[in-house]
Amino acid sequence: MPFYDVLEQLLTHIIDIAILVFEFVGVTVIIISGCRGVVDYIRHNPEIRLNLATGMALGLEFKLGSEILRTVIVRQLSEIATVAAIIALRAALTFLIHWEIKVEKMDDGAANAAAKGDNGPAK
Repeated sequence: MPFYDVLEQLLTHIIDIAILVFEFVGVTVIIISGCRGVVDYIRHNPEIRLNLATGMALGLEFKLGSEILRTVIVRQLSEIATVAAIIALRAALTFLIHWEIKVEKMDDGAANAAAKGDNGPAK
């Protein structure tokens, strides 16, 4: 067996393990975030949406990383198209969640300023 084939098999095994680890971590983060969201909902935590969105974004980023690694080992054009579609979808979801986090932080900042009686800069 040529050295190139051994190296390719080793790389494939390492990537397969890394994909499984990233997928596992991503799913674990999403599950923990969901459970925390339920607890925050029960406790009427006003930051529930921000906490949930942050956890979901982190979980999706791990899953996106696994999909990017998956592109290294694909062999056929149809597999590349499938992986590219999954990457595009997850990237769009991550972008939307980050946008939601930004909006939620701005809303929290405005609510906190209003609660303190801050009317903005002096004129």
